[in-house]
Amino acid sequence: MPKITILSFLLFSVVALAQGNFNKQKSLDFQKYLNEEYADASTSPLEPKDLEDFKSLDFYPVNESFFVTAKFIRTKKEKAFKMKTSTSRTPLYVKYGEVHFVLNGKNFMLNLYRDIELSRNQKYKNDLFLPFSDLTSGDETYIGGRYIDLKIPAGDTIDIDFNTAYNPYCAYSHKFSCPRVPLENDLQVKIEAGVKNFHD
Repeated sequence: MPKITILSFLLFSVVALAQGNFNKQKSLDFQKYLNEEYADASTSPLEPKDLEDFKSLDFYPVNESFFVTAKFIRTKKEKAFKMKTSTSRTPLYVKYGEVHFVLNGKNFMLNLYRDIELSRNQKYKNDLFLPFSDLTSGDETYIGGRYIDLKIPAGDTIDIDFNTAYNPYCAYSHKFSCPRVPLENDLQVKIEAGVKNFHD
């Protein structure tokens, strides 16, 4: 999964996104950054045969309605658990908090997680992991769900831009080990934003 490199991009864009204002250019910049990463053989998760002809990932059009300011609830005294992955690997994560938001007039809730090992690195100590699946999963988007990278908020709200939802590396190659989306993070709504399926 492209966590570290994508988070490096979000490091300089998170300030704008954290102000509660949608910024279309930031979403477009994210798409451009992702395409550049995937086109570069040194950072791309693509198989060599796919990299040869790669031009661009398939994105939904950037849509402001999929940018939400959510209520953030810190969950304390959570115990670390072994996150299931696409392989036998079971990295340690902890549920860090919950986000509650309204989308298309309906209320939703998702859990935010923290990678225990990654959080020990000073550079990534404030990183949060938001895996989710939705009603597009397995149809227009990757069957295994998608990810969004966030930062620990200073207050009790957090902005989530679903236009920056990306696929785990497993969507491009079986050689990677990717966290599976927990069942509680399955949204009963179509999130028509972010990256689509790579292969039909």
